[in-house]
Amino acid sequence: MENREKADVKRYDVPIWHKANLTIEEAVEYSGIGRERLRKMTSQYDCPFVLRLGNRRLIKRRAFDEYIEKLDFIE
Repeated sequence: MENREKADVKRYDVPIWHKANLTIEEAVEYSGIGRERLRKMTSQYDCPFVLRLGNRRLIKRRAFDEYIEKLDFIE
């Protein structure tokens, strides 16, 4: 019983820069861009770095890096 409880509690802490997809909260920490700004950017249908899972939005980290690198400013 004790081993099963440990298995249920076990979580993997993967650094943000190793993850392929980020939550909005992780992307805020990773980029320094505000939560509302990221939500606005990812709500656009043609957003190149968003992965939609039902109502949930994930940020494709590599595509996000490439997109941000090309920008001079964010509106």
